[in-house]
Amino acid sequence: MSADSDVLALIPARGGSKGVPRKNLHVLAGRPLVVHAVETALHCASVGRVVVSTDDAEIAAIALRAGAEIPFMRPAELAADDTADLPVLEHVLHGLERDGYRPSAVVWLRPTSPLRTPGDVEAALELLWRTDSDSVRSVCMTEHHPYWMKLLDRDRLRPLLSGCDETVFPRRQSLPAVYRLNGAVDVIRSDRLAARSGSMYGADVRGYVMPRERSVEVDEESDLELLEWLSARSQQ
Repeated sequence: MSADSDVLALIPARGGSKGVPRKNLHVLAGRPLVVHAVETALHCASVGRVVVSTDDAEIAAIALRAGAEIPFMRPAELAADDTADLPVLEHVLHGLERDGYRPSAVVWLRPTSPLRTPGDVEAALELLWRTDSDSVRSVCMTEHHPYWMKLLDRDRLRPLLSGCDETVFPRRQSLPAVYRLNGAVDVIRSDRLAARSGSMYGADVRGYVMPRERSVEVDEESDLELLEWLSARSQQ
């Protein structure tokens, strides 16, 4: 982490969670997920500040001990299950701006993707600056191709995408590469937020490709089991 950089790493870590209770505090390889995110940010030379946005006192205390800043707590109305990311980002930026700080870019690091590396963050930032884009979002190749997906109309199968199914693309080798957002790294140019009309990512969004094995995101209990296995394998 560089004290001269005006790049902010922002880690959203509310206390509640619908799918996996208290998931941001789940311990992986001896450290809570929120600590993994803080440590990744602290090891990025391009990042100048690391801030955690949370409504939870326990998460705040753990994040502070790990080296993050908690300049203010997140209000309860921004910590609901259906709270979008943009209001949380704006809450932090407005709060920091009152103290005279406005970052050139924000690195949005969800604790639920602990297998990303500082190198992933640095590469996403490099892509942002090189392309002069509005934002960069990390992706990986999808596990299941949408051309072979189906809708179930009662018990009748129908193609998800008309004209693009296994009759047109019968071999896996003929399928075009398709990527999914993996939730690991989002890098957002903050000086263009006001012109985005309510969009966090803007019109010019680039993709930073990560391997699937670093793209596990915690949504349910089975994801935690996979993370444990991958983490143990990486330490062998």
